[in-house]
Amino acid sequence: MPDANLILLADIGGTNLRFALCESAEVPLRADSVRRYRAAEHASLAEAAERYLAEVGAKPGSAVFAIAGRVDGGEVKITNLPWTVSAAAIGDRLGMASVRLVNDFAAQSRCLPLLPAGDLEILGAPRAPVLDGHTDRCVAVVGPGTGLGVGALLLRGGRAIVLETEGGHLSFAPGTDEEIEILKCLTRDFGRVSNERVICGSGLVNLYNAVCDIAAASRRATTPEQVMQSATDAGDAQAMRAVALFAEILGAIAGDLVLAYGAWDGVFLGGGLLEPLLPTLRRGGFRMRFEAKGRFSPTMAQIPTVAVRHANPGLLGAAGIALDARDAAR
Repeated sequence: MPDANLILLADIGGTNLRFALCESAEVPLRADSVRRYRAAEHASLAEAAERYLAEVGAKPGSAVFAIAGRVDGGEVKITNLPWTVSAAAIGDRLGMASVRLVNDFAAQSRCLPLLPAGDLEILGAPRAPVLDGHTDRCVAVVGPGTGLGVGALLLRGGRAIVLETEGGHLSFAPGTDEEIEILKCLTRDFGRVSNERVICGSGLVNLYNAVCDIAAASRRATTPEQVMQSATDAGDAQAMRAVALFAEILGAIAGDLVLAYGAWDGVFLGGGLLEPLLPTLRRGGFRMRFEAKGRFSPTMAQIPTVAVRHANPGLLGAAGIALDARDAAR
């Protein structure tokens, strides 16, 4: 018989599937329950969830799945996987009374008030905002991984309100002559160029290819990992420039999100590429472009940018969403 107090959590990206269990507000994320699988090893999300539940020997009564895609009528077509997920269908298959689907960056946003200070790193001078619910706040969240996730969190009257968006698919806006040339290269290859075409794993390769084309240089890397390694080894000038550009453009996008959402309390960075990018983000190009907003530059210089270094922020945020729903139902 399902345990009504136990909640299955999932954070579903284009590459990795993460699962965990939640029991209470005191222990929103059971550390010993976290498992990660490769999406490519499973035919469906339901199959992966069944594998997980069999391995941990649990029978949750409900679930919250944070998925990289737009939720529409209880269904999600995952952006970077050939899967369509139905809350009703997966609930029937798993024998659960309730399955809720949310955008993955809704969960990334909801986790922020639950994070300890040790899981945050300030990038730039301003300190991180306090998100304890006692003060109204608005912050944005952005994270490059397999795709580019974007979300926002409003704290209003002690309530946490998440905005589910597809902001990663906003149009790429070049800010320098070099980026205009890059846009020309990518327009030739893709037609319309979104931010995600530039800022994600495959986007890093796109940037590298464009930089090579502009320099009339041979392409020596074909994967994000190879581009990052070539830049680290300092053996490929185009790879080094592509990684630096990645950080600069991410900074420009993060600054645009402040203006778009009114996220005057800060921007939080996440995503699967954050950790390998941190050394580059710390060097200054990211923050320079974040602040370079013309007449708003003095304001932007006061707005914090914060790297989220929690191991499983999507799962923690899914737990927060699940517990919010449980509290509202009581």
